[in-house]
Amino acid sequence: MNNVKKSFSIRDLENLSGIKAHTIRIWEKRYDLFSPERTETNIRTYDLANLQKLLNVTLLYNSGYKISKIAKLEEPQIPVMVREIVANNSKKSHAINAFKLAMVNFDQNLFFNTYTSLLSERSFREIFNEIFIPLLNELGLLWQTDTISPAHEHFITNLIKQKIYINTEKLQVLEPTKKDKVFVLFLPENEIHEIGLLYVNYEIALHGYKTVYLGQTMPIESLVDLLKYYDNVHFISYFTVSPTKDELNNYFDQFTKALSPLGRCKLYVLGHQIQYVVKDDLPENIKTFNSIEQLMDSILLGTAS
Repeated sequence: MNNVKKSFSIRDLENLSGIKAHTIRIWEKRYDLFSPERTETNIRTYDLANLQKLLNVTLLYNSGYKISKIAKLEEPQIPVMVREIVANNSKKSHAINAFKLAMVNFDQNLFFNTYTSLLSERSFREIFNEIFIPLLNELGLLWQTDTISPAHEHFITNLIKQKIYINTEKLQVLEPTKKDKVFVLFLPENEIHEIGLLYVNYEIALHGYKTVYLGQTMPIESLVDLLKYYDNVHFISYFTVSPTKDELNNYFDQFTKALSPLGRCKLYVLGHQIQYVVKDDLPENIKTFNSIEQLMDSILLGTAS
């Protein structure tokens, strides 16, 4: 894969750092902090080193350092001070900035060190909800505006998945304490965005239920096998891009025809695509949820049945 972005516009820098383009230009002109190249039409472009420096400077600036003091630091001092702050301070803004810096530099050590620092004060659930979710939301916007490349997004999301897998495995070695339902989690065909579903799997296992995680792009007909092994199966899926708006009703019809005659089973759906679902038209065995919190509240209160 040779699509790693190496040149950034000042608008890219603004999107990644949260520092306004006007301020970046002032820092550049007054303090000589950055060294952009210019195109033939005199437009600034910044390389990866400039972006890395800006993210470091931003973290120091947001930590209370005056820009005039930062500008006087020797070049090697800046990343050292950043690492000290990240190690000693797990504030949300610092952590998100550190994770973005890790992403831009493909620096898994910085990712792990930042995560470990957070874990000393927060649970995994708190880290995911308070840090990872805002980070992922921001990454989506950065990707859409072409500020980061697919390689950057894949790198950081796979590191987050690793943490979900590790914490889920700790739960799944334990015997389920609630056995009235079995939750089977899958993504429909052509759907590969699984972080949300992976975290739902973690939450359900955390609350004592047995889960069966099937993962990406599962055909409906392949789900039938699960009904041979378990009664009262509750399927859960996450529709981020698939099925499309026009395919939703057909998908629900196919699911109901294939599985409902074979036993008691439900389908709970989350994700971006559910905004197009007309709830009044849904079969009785299918429910949609606007958030993971809403789904979990429904399961724990017994209303998702």
